[in-house]
Amino acid sequence: MRRWAIIFAAFVTIASPAMGASELAKINAQIKQTEQQDKKLAQQVKTSERDVAATKKKLVRAADQVSTLEEQRGAIAKKIAELDDKIEKLSAEIDRNKGRIADAAASILFVASHPSFDTENMRQYALVSSVLSGAAISFDEEMRRAEEQIKELSEMRDARAIEKEKLDRTAKKYAAEKTQLDKLLRQRAAQNEKLKNEQMAVRKKLRDLSARAKNISELSAGVGSSKMLSDARFSRRKLNTPVRGRLVVRFGEKTALGLNSDGWRIRTRGDALVMAPADGEVKFADSFRGFGKVIIMSHKNGYNTVMTNLGQIDAVVGQDVLAGEPIGRMDPNKPEMYLEVRRGNKAVDPANMFKEPD
Repeated sequence: MRRWAIIFAAFVTIASPAMGASELAKINAQIKQTEQQDKKLAQQVKTSERDVAATKKKLVRAADQVSTLEEQRGAIAKKIAELDDKIEKLSAEIDRNKGRIADAAASILFVASHPSFDTENMRQYALVSSVLSGAAISFDEEMRRAEEQIKELSEMRDARAIEKEKLDRTAKKYAAEKTQLDKLLRQRAAQNEKLKNEQMAVRKKLRDLSARAKNISELSAGVGSSKMLSDARFSRRKLNTPVRGRLVVRFGEKTALGLNSDGWRIRTRGDALVMAPADGEVKFADSFRGFGKVIIMSHKNGYNTVMTNLGQIDAVVGQDVLAGEPIGRMDPNKPEMYLEVRRGNKAVDPANMFKEPD
């Protein structure tokens, strides 16, 4: 803009004899106004970039908190269910114990109401005394057992009340964190609107690529990756997996089809939050046959990560995301992510990059 203004000023100097002073002043005023607008827009762009960066950091924190709360709620709900089962079994045992106590009491009352202490028949006296003594001992044992069971039942009910209170607290906290996360996601969606409008041609290319690719490995190779450097590290430290869950198939283990797995299979909760495994760029975000919705990310040093069976995608192709930033949710009907890491055209054991999920 400044260069153009200098050239134009030179032109004006040459052409000034043919121009009126008022017209020259008008053009100079327009140039000044345009420069001010350009400066203002540049400042707005800087502010917007700072806002986007701040939003990304908030998203990472919020996603981690929501994911942690989801796990806590699941664990508490499981504990409450176990306590309910124990309470139900103990209540049934107490009911059965009431019958045994009643039988023992009836035995004592019967013997007490039919005394036969004839000193001339010592054998019968000893027998009656033995029955009465045995019934009393049985009654004492059943009473002690009943007291212990009632105490245990009371403790279980207290424990359940505590866990229920925890669940209610986490429910409120989860609702607040979820609301904040949803707000941030909407904010980011607005920031990505321009990017979405610009990616139509890229998405068409990816759909064509998806139609030609025979498997996930071909698809991952087709979207490209970052430049492979001599430094082959994925990260300076092991990172968290993109979804929390239980590792059910490791790298190199046999799959249900009898093939060696090129990645990890992680069993998750339905609708579990999916987060970016590391800083990188979204290269593919669409459905791929047999794998549900798939996200492929490109990271530094030539690495790609492939994440499958998402039910919801909250990222767009071309978007730069931070490690831990939410990018979608798992499909509740297929709560098992296939996570593959590739460097160039080779599959890499995720255990070299990621902490094993709990």
